[in-house]
Amino acid sequence: MQNFDLTGSIVAIATPFKANGDIDVDSFDRLIDFHLENGSDGIVVCGTTGETPALTGDEDAFLIERAVKKVGGKVPVIAGTGSNSTLECIKYSRKAEAIGVDAVLVVGPYYNKPTEKGMYQHFATVADSIETPIILYNVPGRTGSRISVANTIKLANDFENIVGIKEASGDLGLIAELVAKRPDNFKIYSGDDFLSASANLLGADGCISVIANVIPAEFAQLMKASLKGDITAVNKLFYQYRELMDLMFIESNPIPVKTALAAMGLLEEEFRLPMCSMEDANKQLLLDELKKQNII
Repeated sequence: MQNFDLTGSIVAIATPFKANGDIDVDSFDRLIDFHLENGSDGIVVCGTTGETPALTGDEDAFLIERAVKKVGGKVPVIAGTGSNSTLECIKYSRKAEAIGVDAVLVVGPYYNKPTEKGMYQHFATVADSIETPIILYNVPGRTGSRISVANTIKLANDFENIVGIKEASGDLGLIAELVAKRPDNFKIYSGDDFLSASANLLGADGCISVIANVIPAEFAQLMKASLKGDITAVNKLFYQYRELMDLMFIESNPIPVKTALAAMGLLEEEFRLPMCSMEDANKQLLLDELKKQNII
């Protein structure tokens, strides 16, 4: 297995837009600086939080290249390159590899609902097509399909460049099973902020996070404490930000997180349909909690 040592807080960065719908490049640069200054251990660009389903292929490539150049090797950059078409996934992954990302994040094919055999063959074909490290991404609530533990372990054993999984099923038991069965050096990242500290205490390696967009320094501290097994620090940080973590999903991600970032002055409150602005009552709950935490 390839040596891929990333652990801790890996932010799934939002994509800022202007009122005219264009990508807001200045705000994107500002977000990256914000994370470099506040201790995020890695950056995922063009993930779910980045509204990648609403981006064109050219926009994906632009953002990935921009992130790689802006980060300048200070932390790993991971590009979301998944698709429900294996050929498209290979195309996106090869493009990201050519740009120079540290890894690609490949979601399980959505809508198609492949069989166990089809799911294995999808990832195997992608792995055969690039050399860059691949992180699998299991998020059945979004995709309508599941990357099983059996397939995950088989893929990890069969392909040197399949180096980890973002596990976002919301099932701690599944994370424990992965930890118990994984080969050496295979990384397991929680895809659920709320469960991430608990997952680390079970043996996971960090979190690909939404809340890290808003509290990068504090979430990085939570990850470090949980990776070290410092229960006192974990409890203090977790319960301080528990409500905010919940509010990040009061509506579909990335609506709340982008609303929070707009309130913080880091981007404009602009979305691409079918994402849209928050309902007023939910927005007020979010703003109240941000004020309570002295974030705004």
